[in-house]
Amino acid sequence: MENQTMTLAEKALLMHEKWNGKLETIAKSKVNSREDLAIAYTPGVAEPCKMIAKDPEAAYKYTMKANTVAVISDGSAVLGLGNIGAKAAMPVMEGKGVLFKEFGNVNAVPICLDTQDPDEIVDTVVRISPGFGGINLEDISAPRCFEIENRLKEILDIPVFHDDQHGTAIVASAAMLNAAKVAGKKISDMTLVINGAGAAGIAIAKHFISLGMGNIIMVDINGIICDGDEFTNPAHYEMAKVTNKNKLKGSLADALKEADAFIGVSRPNLVTQDMVKSMADKAIVFAMANPTPEIMPEDAKAAGAFIVGTGRSDYPNQINNVVAFPGVFKGALAVRASDINEEMKLAAAYAIADSVPADKLDAENILPDPFDREVPKAVAKAVADAAVKSGVAKIKNTL
Repeated sequence: MENQTMTLAEKALLMHEKWNGKLETIAKSKVNSREDLAIAYTPGVAEPCKMIAKDPEAAYKYTMKANTVAVISDGSAVLGLGNIGAKAAMPVMEGKGVLFKEFGNVNAVPICLDTQDPDEIVDTVVRISPGFGGINLEDISAPRCFEIENRLKEILDIPVFHDDQHGTAIVASAAMLNAAKVAGKKISDMTLVINGAGAAGIAIAKHFISLGMGNIIMVDINGIICDGDEFTNPAHYEMAKVTNKNKLKGSLADALKEADAFIGVSRPNLVTQDMVKSMADKAIVFAMANPTPEIMPEDAKAAGAFIVGTGRSDYPNQINNVVAFPGVFKGALAVRASDINEEMKLAAAYAIADSVPADKLDAENILPDPFDREVPKAVAKAVADAAVKSGVAKIKNTL
């Protein structure tokens, strides 16, 4: 079948078969002589081993640890496919590795674990961590992802970052900073409704609190999250205390009345045109469910939305994590950061937002082109600077 007549799905399957894996190991040290062999391997390799044994930090100087991230998944929440297991998650984790290398020049090793037990995942990651400069957690279902990330951050002295939470939050906040600017709104005066109170929704809410959002209303399958209610998810008790200032109760439709902005990380077709019509003037709608958003952009626009973003590449304002995580890790690794903290995430968001030139910023262009290779560089520098200022960097920033 000719490529031009194939669907995207058919072509993707064909190319994955052809690639037989999207990553490979490339040797920096060429071995073309006995001397080369003696330097790269025995007996010469004993010298860096002895240096690292004396000073474990020397691993950053003599090994690939300095620029290598482990991409860890248990296959429990892969894309929109759900719990498909470790082997079936491999193509996604390989793809993540490709993006790390292509956009940030960071080495990434996909590791899919054949367990969904938090204790076993934490134990495994801790045991393999000496070989890595950072840990990127990927496609691990909530609420286990919170526990796993928090425990690893407490134990390890290298960055641990669940991209489904924090990468999404960083890019969504960058988009919102620019959308607010275009719409003439102040973040501190805005009311934001977040539909979906899983890993991504909770991380987005926490990030927007740090950003200074005026009021945040979270909505899940049972309606508006309000302090005093009973929840099955323990994380919702925490979020209820720091969101919904006016203790509003009701449905998504109730939450959206007079709201300035909406972020959806939930399910398709949950937002109606009437809901959008009930929002404040110059409403901002980020319908990020994939592949079918909470409301299609043309429908949101027809209902009066001023700015619309989605997770899709076939509409303007694609909210895509690829503009965040390569630069975030590049910056963290550059200064040997022990953590990726809130200051670093905020710095990344502002760097992404500032990457859109003022003369090109408009309602259909609130985020930089994901193929602009200057963006991860700007993000990396901002993240590294923030790491130094917040005290989690082990070395100075040379980016």
